[in-house]
Amino acid sequence: MLRRLAVAALAALTVPVAVVAMAVPPSQAAVAPVHGGVYTLAVAASGKCVEVAGGSVDNGALLQQAACASGSARQQWRVVSSAGRFNLVNVGSGRCVDVPSGSSVSGVQLQQWGCGDGTKVNQLWSFAGSSAASGKYTVASAASGLCVSDRDGSTAGNNPIVQETCADVARMQWAFEQVGGNPQPTPTGGGRNWPNTADGFAQGTTGGAGGQTVTVTTQAQLNQYVTASAPYVVRVAGTINISPKGTELRVASNKTIIGVGTSGHIVGGGFFLGTGVSNVIIRNLTIRDTLMPDDDPGDDAYDYDAIQMDTANRIWIDHNRLSRMNDGLIDSRKDTTNLTVSWNHLVDNNKTFGIGWTENVTARITIHHNWFQNTRTRNPSADNIAYCHLYNNYVQNTSSYGNYIRGLTKGVVENSYFENSRNPYYVEAGELVNRGNVLVNSPWDSGKVTSKGSAFNPSSFYPYTLDPVANVPGLLRSYAGPQANIGT
Repeated sequence: MLRRLAVAALAALTVPVAVVAMAVPPSQAAVAPVHGGVYTLAVAASGKCVEVAGGSVDNGALLQQAACASGSARQQWRVVSSAGRFNLVNVGSGRCVDVPSGSSVSGVQLQQWGCGDGTKVNQLWSFAGSSAASGKYTVASAASGLCVSDRDGSTAGNNPIVQETCADVARMQWAFEQVGGNPQPTPTGGGRNWPNTADGFAQGTTGGAGGQTVTVTTQAQLNQYVTASAPYVVRVAGTINISPKGTELRVASNKTIIGVGTSGHIVGGGFFLGTGVSNVIIRNLTIRDTLMPDDDPGDDAYDYDAIQMDTANRIWIDHNRLSRMNDGLIDSRKDTTNLTVSWNHLVDNNKTFGIGWTENVTARITIHHNWFQNTRTRNPSADNIAYCHLYNNYVQNTSSYGNYIRGLTKGVVENSYFENSRNPYYVEAGELVNRGNVLVNSPWDSGKVTSKGSAFNPSSFYPYTLDPVANVPGLLRSYAGPQANIGT
């Protein structure tokens, strides 16, 4: 049985038809579906292909079968790994195959719906090789346990595509024929073990190690320990709602603030690390939701950040999910240095990650294995940084710009994956070396400079290993943000 995990990312992903419309060589017919590939799905009972009725781009458009047509975007499906299973994303609409309301009723017709962050259980599918029909697969819903079927095994055009109790029979046997995309190897195993020590320029940061470990469930407890003068490892277990909205708790030196598994949520507020604060780890938390409806579109009136740092030193920000904050997700300001930002999911925000607010050029920052998704500006905006190393990041659906090297920054951008991102990386007065990056539907505006000078050699400062750039979307979809095996 085929059960390969694969990875990538999407939120309403749209791929131009010209990219994927191509003739199908015989060697590509009836292949095993894997992450990154674009396929038609033909059912054994009729030989017809699954399509979105009318080629609609709307939520709720129903799925049906029709004669397979070369180059038809409505019949092309991108396989995207998510949460141990797969999304099937229509190339024409960018929407996912969806079980309406997660119904467990056999016979319900399938539809398309917006993919969101790709983890909706009623849009997750697993593939099992047919034992009765070589080269074909059954496709089962994670929500209902039922299988995709050509209703009644009909050979008629426009016949509904439904879910039914799984059986290895012709109406549920699907041939995946590759018509494009970039099939990628998938990460193995259900999880990874994560080191408790910082890498990059924050190496040597120990946080609250050596101090008392406490578990907090209220704002009062959290504030008590993060502001204390003594070192603490502060475990956040559960959701803590911050009041007044937008409050940034003042973190003192020598602290580890860590979520217990995926349970630690900070809602309506964030953290501030001021001048002289050093040796802090913020890890495995979800920090979210300070958006103010009266501050649109600039998000300027309320300076509500998830994490703000002013002249801090030796800081590690790792495996957090930061979203929907009224100002920045991360603001590294006023010469904050020896900072590593790793394996975070920065999603659904206007101003994402700003660095600078200084005339000095002294900061050293490492930014690696972060997923920037559905954001607008500052991904990051890197101003006046002595050494800025960005690698293995996944920048997806950013509407203004991606990695912006400003001022006198010396930047290195390598093995990062840019998808549907305008101005993926560019430089002004500083220096930028880029190497090994992949661009998918990510153009530059006229006049942008994408390479300038020699910048610096990151390996002169610390050891690091680059993941293959083709694996980056999958790795980040699986492992960016809070992990169940951290903080427990």
